[in-house]
Amino acid sequence: MTRGWTPLALVYLVLSIVGLVGTAIYNVLAVLQHRNFFGDWFAGGPAISSLTTDLLVAAVAGSILIIIEARRLGMRRGWLYVVGSALTAFAFTFPLFLAMRERKLAAERGRSSDRTPPPGPPAP
Repeated sequence: MTRGWTPLALVYLVLSIVGLVGTAIYNVLAVLQHRNFFGDWFAGGPAISSLTTDLLVAAVAGSILIIIEARRLGMRRGWLYVVGSALTAFAFTFPLFLAMRERKLAAERGRSSDRTPPPGPPAP
């Protein structure tokens, strides 16, 4: 794979792009139709309220995961994914974080295999 882009990282990256484009389409439609975006979002009835709650809880849990995992792996500026989700969509930033996380893990695997001496006879 090219420079840390494992198949899993590519899947996450594609999901990130789908999340960005999919949410942007509906946001643009709301603007073009002069809809009260937040009014429609919160006052749309039980189904929309259920979806909103579902997504909000997942986004909060995912944001916590992003901060903790980024720190654990030494990924710099992990908080930008959380801020970015408020400016774009969590459906974009969470898979993007997972793609970057996978690249970091792949790089670490590459570094650890470089340090492993090749198998050979034991030293006397």
